[in-house]
Amino acid sequence: MIINWQWHCGRMGRQRSAKPFIAVRFRSVPFFYYIFSVYICNFKLNKLIVIGQKKRMKINNILISQPLNGASHAPYIKLSKNKNVNIDFRSFIEVKGASSSEVRKQKINFSDFTIVIFISKKSVDHYFRLAKSMRFRVPISMKYICQTKTIAYYLQKYIVFRKRKIHIGNKSFQDILPYIKKHSQEKFLLPSSDILKQEIPDMLNKQNVFWKRAILYKMISSDLSDLKHVYYDVLVFFSPIEIKSLFDNFPNFDQNNIKIATFGKNTLDAAYKAGLKIDIKVPTPEFPSMAMALEKYIKKLNTIIY
Repeated sequence: MIINWQWHCGRMGRQRSAKPFIAVRFRSVPFFYYIFSVYICNFKLNKLIVIGQKKRMKINNILISQPLNGASHAPYIKLSKNKNVNIDFRSFIEVKGASSSEVRKQKINFSDFTIVIFISKKSVDHYFRLAKSMRFRVPISMKYICQTKTIAYYLQKYIVFRKRKIHIGNKSFQDILPYIKKHSQEKFLLPSSDILKQEIPDMLNKQNVFWKRAILYKMISSDLSDLKHVYYDVLVFFSPIEIKSLFDNFPNFDQNNIKIATFGKNTLDAAYKAGLKIDIKVPTPEFPSMAMALEKYIKKLNTIIY
């Protein structure tokens, strides 16, 4: 008896997908009477391929590189419950306020300015903190420009809201440029962190107005050493400095099978520059929010296909 392991294209005389079979041939009888074929159906074969290669990895743990912050993170809490995944929040960056002496070294005198431009809530906090520490009493006549409504509402924490004193943009910095140009005789102060998009100074310079930037706080990398032996399936980033913090804490970070999600073009560019593979890019017309994109991605990967 001779046993041959061969690849056979379907049954005798028919061309079908290649399937393995065992041919058992007895010398004493015609060959075609003693063929024993073992066919592995597509269902089982596909299943073996998926298990063997482990291409589909279920999403169980997600890390958001920002602190848990009330209503803005409600969609993630809902996502965690609906999809039965664990979502942790951890700030990858910390804010370090500038001292009075550091502000003076920048040759900034708050009394020289008639309008303050706020582009974040943190800039509001640190402006009034330093005004107090430098014993500068903010005059009632001071005017403010807020890039968004959220910042304008937050400003009420420190001043009495008067429409004539506050100009509010819609969303982008470009929205407030017409107002700045209209009041070109004023002197503008721009409180910010040590990290500022270059397009903002460029746009202000084109308005031909008197303005100065005051660095009132710095963004530094948080200590993430306690996460060294913690595994997450997805890491979510919202700013380039969070990407920097990842590599400041873990210089030899190896992505392996970890999925990376980024929000915004600058964050995406920083991730690519760091050599990361990006699996989720937000915003897009289909997914304007990170929570929506994560939900779709989890549904895709956590659906078992046999």
